[in-house]
Formats: sequence, C-alpha cells, structure tokens
Amino acid sequence: MIESANSTNDLPLEASIPDGAVSLESVLCTEELRRRPWRPPDYGKENCALVALAGALADSPRTILQTLAETILEVTQSDSAGVSLLTTDDGGKRFYWPAIAGVWKPHIGGGTPRDFGPCGDVLDRNIPLLFSHLERRYTYFLPITPPAVECLLVPFYVGGKAVGTIWALKHDDRRKFDAEDERLMGALGKVASSAYQSLVSIDDLKFQIAEREKAGTALHELTNVLETRVRVRTEELEQRNEEVKTLRDQLYKENVALREEIDQASMFEEIVGASPPLKGVLARVSKVAPSDSTVLITGETGTGKELVARAIHKRSTRSSRVFVSVNCAAIPAALIASELFGHEKGAFTGALQRRIGRFELAEGGTIFLDEIGDLPSDTQIALLRALQEHEFERVGGTSSIRVDVRVIAATNRDLNAAMAGGAFRSDLFYRLNVFPIEMPPLRERQEDIPLLVAYFVDRYARKAGKTIGNIDRRTLEILQCYGWPGNIRELQNVIERSVIVCETETLTIDESWLRHESLKALRPVQPLAEELVARERQMIEAALAASRGRVSGPSGAAARLGIPGSTLESRIKALGIRKERFKAP
Repeated sequence: MIESANSTNDLPLEASIPDGAVSLESVLCTEELRRRPWRPPDYGKENCALVALAGALADSPRTILQTLAETILEVTQSDSAGVSLLTTDDGGKRFYWPAIAGVWKPHIGGGTPRDFGPCGDVLDRNIPLLFSHLERRYTYFLPITPPAVECLLVPFYVGGKAVGTIWALKHDDRRKFDAEDERLMGALGKVASSAYQSLVSIDDLKFQIAEREKAGTALHELTNVLETRVRVRTEELEQRNEEVKTLRDQLYKENVALREEIDQASMFEEIVGASPPLKGVLARVSKVAPSDSTVLITGETGTGKELVARAIHKRSTRSSRVFVSVNCAAIPAALIASELFGHEKGAFTGALQRRIGRFELAEGGTIFLDEIGDLPSDTQIALLRALQEHEFERVGGTSSIRVDVRVIAATNRDLNAAMAGGAFRSDLFYRLNVFPIEMPPLRERQEDIPLLVAYFVDRYARKAGKTIGNIDRRTLEILQCYGWPGNIRELQNVIERSVIVCETETLTIDESWLRHESLKALRPVQPLAEELVARERQMIEAALAASRGRVSGPSGAAARLGIPGSTLESRIKALGIRKERFKAP
C-alpha cells in the first residue's frame, strides 16, 4: 500500500503487514555489495553532481530534493531514485516521498510505514542497505510496477539525525549496484543534507521575519552565507582532488618499483622448466618483450602459448595496462568481427545497442589472438588493416577508430600450408610473423617433466587439502616415457586426476590413462623400435630428397608425408637429419 503524505486512510498501514512475510535477511544482500567488482572513485562525476546541487540551491532551493533525486539517478545509472522523509505531523509514523526521479516518478507523495518498511530498517540499523525484490517481504509494493529488482538505500541526515533515506532502484539486472554507487550517494547526501537543513532553517527564519516584516533582508543575508558555503566546499573538493592525484601518482611509482623487484626475483614464475628448448624460448621472450613488435607463437596444442604471450606482455612497457585474450576458434564466424571490432546499434539483427570490441578494450595494452589460423577470410582483411593503419571501423559503423594496441597471435596450425591452400592471407601472415616463437612439444622437454609433475602435484594437493610428499619412481618413469600428444595440458589433467584418487602420501598413476601407442614408442629401445626408427629416417630422407630439402608448402616434404610441418621439423631434429644435404646446389 502506497500512501500520500497528505492523504487520509481509515485503515492504518500496519494492518497491511502480512503474517507470512519473509525475513529481512532473505531480501538483504548488503554483504554481496562489498564483494562486487571494485570501481575507482569518479571524482569528475562527483564534482559535476555537486555543481548541479549547488546550482539548484542557488537558483531554486525548493527543488533541492528533486535535484538530488535526479542527480542520484544519473550518477548511479539507476532506473528510479528518490528521497524518503519521516512525517512530522504524526510523530514520524510513516515515510513520504517528496522527490522521485525516473520510472517511479508518478508515485511522488507516496510512502511506506515506519515500523515495517525498507526505510525504517535502514534507520533502525543506521547503515546503508541493499535489498533484492522488496515485494517479497513488503507485499504492499506488489501493485507497483515495474518491480524493484535491487534497491540501495542510504541514511539521510539533517543536523546529525537520520530523518529519512536516499534510495536508488534497478528494475532489471542488467547492471547491479556496487560500492562506488554507495559512496557517491553518501557524498551527495551529505551536501544535500546541509543544503536541506539550511532550507529548513530558511523556512523557519522566513516565518519569523514575516512576523517582524524583515523577510527580504534576512533572506538575502542567508543566501550569501549559503553561496559562501558552496564556494568553500567546492574549493575544498578541488584541493582534496589534487591531494588524491598526488597520492595516486606516488602509489603508481611505488607499484612500478615493487613490480620491478618482483620481476627480478621471479622472471617467469608461471612457466616451469629448465630444458634447453624452453630456455631458448624464454631468451627470445626477454628480447622481444620490451619492443612493440608483433609476435607470432606457433606450436602444438597444450604447449603453453598463452603463458608465453602473458610473459611478453608482463615484461613490456604496456604491463600496467590491460591484457585481452581472444580465442578466435571459439567464436562463431558470423560474430568474430563484432567481437574483435565491436558494432553499432542496428548493425545487424539483435544489435540493440552499441558494443565495444576487444581491440578498443585493449587500448594501450596487449591483445592476444589465439587460434589465429581459424580466422575467417573477411575478418582477416579487417585485422590486416588494424595492423597496418592502427585503425578500424565497428561493424555497421562509418567512422574510423584509432587504437594503440600490441598484437600477439598464436596458432597450432601450419600457416604455410593454409596460405598454399588459400585459407590464410599471405600479407596478413607476414604482418603477424615479425618475431616468430615456436613452442617445443613436451616430448622434446623430457628433463622438464619431473619439475612439471612436482609443480602440478603441489598445486592440486593443496587445493584438495592433501599431503603428497613423494612421487613413485615407476610413475615418474612412465610419465617420462610417454609421448604426451596433448603436451602440458594433458600432463596437468593426468596429475590432477591422480591427486584426486591418491589415498597415500606417495603419488602413483594408472598406466591405462595414457595412450599405449605413445608409451610403447618411447619405452627402452628394442630391436623392433630400432627398425621402426630406421624406417622413419628412410621415409623422411626420401621426402626431403623429392622436395629438394623443402619442409613446408604444398610441394614440401610435410605435405608428401601427410603430417604438419612443425611435427616433421621436430622429427628431423630428433633424428639428427641434416636437411641441407637435400637442397639443390
């Protein structure tokens, strides 16, 4: 039941309280507000709001509460906002709404009971509260549409006493309130409280002056006082903003210094291993990271390409800015352009509003394009333009948008074969392949396997609350003999599964979890294995001879053998074949 401040009602509001109303705790979600993602204070928005309040106070003091409601609506991006004040003619038995902005504005003058309502709960606890679906507890809100999905209420003080609340509503869950909304409402409420308190004082003073026929002079003096207060408050805020800026700059410098110390102590803490192939990769990372060059990371699936991309970003001059990762293979071809470059409202069916793309989100930072080999041909053209001109257009847009973004791409496909087949543009490949880094497969890093096993065992044992201090020797031998077609990702999964089923302090694995073909191929060399190796060498050398030493491409040895070029390169290296012998003189 919503009751106007001036209406009379024979039935008291308390009579509408249902016997089966849900508990207050069931609709409160204030603690969740503290856990929501943090936003930095927007002092620019706060200053604009304060100027609006000051302007309303100077031009039309009677509208200060309505201006406060409209300002709260704007700064919190809510759907409805307003002010609730305790009535004075009945000893404060109910709240009335003197000011509302937004969807619920037609309900100005309505209100809620003091003893059973959200405003009363806020005053009882004297703290801000966040409610979810008020109508579940306070059923007199049921006729009001649209319903209040979330309601944030902040106490409103006059003369140090809570006399009402400031509130903001969300009628859907597209955006939820956070701590910054609470801070802004509190800050604006303090200023409006002073203004409102002054306004009340003005009313009392005007009444006395009317009795003494001195209203004009006294009102002018009071207005001057209020203007001075607003001016002083504005100067104080400007000074405070300067102090905050100075402290922020100091904190930034301290953070940079601390990050440098941490980086020096642990250069690649997320990349485990000390094998020569991995050391070679990390050496190339250290060289290319400080530059702004585009990097193309190749290698089999599960070799840690994204970890290397993050290591490059972390060691670059862009490390303090955002790192945006996009898996091009996981996004439908019809949506990939919109995902990367954004779209305008109405660009296609379902584009109900403008959307910012990943390139704009990565402004000043790094964008990682994983599985770049799966990018559709039309999107390849747009990406090529972004690399060449550092600008692009949103889908459905007509104006160019300039960006400052470093691009790191990765793929497990043979891009040379893709170019030969017409699936990948050669000009885009050469733009991406400025600084290539090839990730070695795990089978070429056998000396890293014990380190990786120990790392994953420690991680998953702590996560499971178990103590695993030893690794069975036979288990370690099996892991080192296995070919790991899924590379580090497969090893990680096997270790996690083993930790889950482990019931002792010694880790063992079930050999049946591994592909027996890979195990057999890498067991201690037997006569049959030697014959197979010799046969493999013979086939590779014959293919190299036929292709005149060329590995990749449609006429290369990899195409003749029907395997990826990277796989053939690794086998050539493992068998010690000198492909230069087969090149034409």
